[in-house]
Amino acid sequence: MKLKGSMLDADGHLIERDEELLEYMEAPYKGNNTLLGFPFFPTLDGYQRGAIMARLGIHKGYSINAKTWIDFLDGTGIESTVLYPTAGLAFNMIQDPTWAVPLARAYNNWFTDKFHKASPQRLRAVALVPIQDMPEAVKELRRAVTELGMVGAVLGANGAELGVRKPLGDPSLWPLYEEAERLDVPVALHGAPSASLGINFFYRFAQTHALEHPIAQIIQLTSMVMEGVFERFPKLRVAYLEAGAGWVPYIMDRLDRSFEVWSGKQVQEFSPWLKKRPSEYIRSGRIYFNCEGGEITLPYALKRIGHTAVLFASDFPHETNIERAKHEIEELMHHEELSEEAKQAIFHDNIVRFYGPRLTKQADRAAAL
Repeated sequence: MKLKGSMLDADGHLIERDEELLEYMEAPYKGNNTLLGFPFFPTLDGYQRGAIMARLGIHKGYSINAKTWIDFLDGTGIESTVLYPTAGLAFNMIQDPTWAVPLARAYNNWFTDKFHKASPQRLRAVALVPIQDMPEAVKELRRAVTELGMVGAVLGANGAELGVRKPLGDPSLWPLYEEAERLDVPVALHGAPSASLGINFFYRFAQTHALEHPIAQIIQLTSMVMEGVFERFPKLRVAYLEAGAGWVPYIMDRLDRSFEVWSGKQVQEFSPWLKKRPSEYIRSGRIYFNCEGGEITLPYALKRIGHTAVLFASDFPHETNIERAKHEIEELMHHEELSEEAKQAIFHDNIVRFYGPRLTKQADRAAAL
């Protein structure tokens, strides 16, 4: 099919290098090589992800720069991407707020300087925000959006009971959601760490990878819906990424059942902010999920949540290269059970709606220069 508008990518990735980030650190860290004796971000879990990638053999190298990304976009026919961290997906595990704040600033400045300036109309990103210090998180989101041109915020879906030891629906995070709503930018939840999800005993990565994303996203969707985040912030847009969409109908049914069973006449076993059945919020048009080409259950998921809630995400360069990405695009484009309207929404319309006017306005400004 021919899309009305260009094909967009809702979720690609950067590969952070501590040596590069050091250049963007503020005092007292600026130029201090002591920092390079330890990783800037906590490790995701007990796996050496680089070793796994090397065994897969799908990449000749893993140094990802702006040119690498432009070549990928050109090779797949994708017009632009929104980029997410890799090592930084463990950001919520950071214990020390006085480190989290400057690291977030350095990461956001590094992306802007090394990637966004190279191709402002094609390479955009969501900001790391240090929710270990909520006033600073709000401040950094505002700076990243209004000064750097970033298009939202990313929150780790699993803090592994370290650093930020609260679910993301906790009211202590509400000032960040209020600011995102005011700025009209989304918040995206992205997993990766597998620690403390009850699967630490796996030693073959395929088992861990199959579960680490959906378990974390189920936990956070449950927290945010049942704590009333979407009632309190009626314009907030949130995406739960890299877990596919097939799990969503299941958790809708589970949450609706809990809502009905535990709606006591005197004491309710959920937040007083929760006013409707959880599934109504999930189908409200403000909550988004990614989809994957091989998801057999995708047509049913779209029937339950609507085709306006699902985003195409390349995930490059993690487990994919140009050839694999093209295959996944073809799977979705030629999926016989998806309507032309759904495909248009998945590859373009939903991504524009999720990231909002800053995505398109920024591209228009860049094209005019």
